[in-house]
Amino acid sequence: MSFTEHANQIFNQVISDYHLTDNIDTPIHNPYERESIDHSLYLKCWIDTVQWHYEDVIRDPHIDPIEALALKRRIDRSNQDRTDLVEEIDSYFRQLYSHVKPLPDARLNTESPAWAVDRLSILALKIYHMQEQVERKDVSADHVAKCQAKLNILLEQQKDLSLAIDQLLEDIEAGRKYMKVYRQMKMYNDPSTNPIFYKK
Repeated sequence: MSFTEHANQIFNQVISDYHLTDNIDTPIHNPYERESIDHSLYLKCWIDTVQWHYEDVIRDPHIDPIEALALKRRIDRSNQDRTDLVEEIDSYFRQLYSHVKPLPDARLNTESPAWAVDRLSILALKIYHMQEQVERKDVSADHVAKCQAKLNILLEQQKDLSLAIDQLLEDIEAGRKYMKVYRQMKMYNDPSTNPIFYKK
């Protein structure tokens, strides 16, 4: 089984687990060993899944402004957790391939493996929720047809992205490409670099 086949299985498991309650306050029950890549993949998709539903809730035009502000703070924390976890997954890949000596003509990829995995996790969510739209009984046939066309594209995108990630990992393992990871350094989360904080 390829890395992405395994990852997609975990992502689908997470999305199914979350929708048992479909509640943004549901505590996570990660079934994998704490230091394993599976644990990180499960947590990654759980964060994405909860945030997906945060984004739904905050778009309610009738939401109480105080509740909206509190939810915006939760979204901010979730975004930082997501970024931190992507960097943790990249650390796993760097360790995994630390023995590989890049070839003299090895090339750099436009993004690290973990940021591609981040997109794969979100893609699994798009597929799940587009499938929901296709299966709705309270909408027109036109709505279903439009959503089915979008679902077909998402499924093709998942296939292509999965292949591209697996090929990237193969290239890194063979020394044809090498990893170079930059920390995100989000300035607005740092009181020392966000002027709203340090100018007060």
